[in-house]
Amino acid sequence: MLTIQQAARRSGLSEPTLRYYEDVGLIGPIARDASSGHRRYRESDLDDLQVLACLRAMGVGIEDMRTYQANRARGNDAAAQQRDILLRHAERVEIEMATLRVHLDYLRRKAELWDARDRGDATAEAEAQSRVHEIYPELEMLFRA
Repeated sequence: MLTIQQAARRSGLSEPTLRYYEDVGLIGPIARDASSGHRRYRESDLDDLQVLACLRAMGVGIEDMRTYQANRARGNDAAAQQRDILLRHAERVEIEMATLRVHLDYLRRKAELWDARDRGDATAEAEAQSRVHEIYPELEMLFRA
């Protein structure tokens, strides 16, 4: 049996998050020590916590986490719904990654511009400025989305 501190450390979730997840029914109910009333987590609870930590890290919301957890208990009968939840979030992550790539390109191009200025290289500065302007249409598309 693990204390809440141990479960938090092993799952990567904070103690308040563990309490919250129990309160909203994502986990538990968690067993309590008979004498102290403190939570005692089993290894099987830790498995659930690690799944939730991964889903949380990917930006999955509470309702989808709740559905995902309930479907895990249903097994193969819920396979299609589990797939759909995960694919929906995978699509969202792909969009976020594409957005981050554009932002990263912009930052690198601006850094090239300032590097050229720092070196006093007018030719490299002009080239870098041109490269910065090339990314503007992609940035504009992101801002419209």
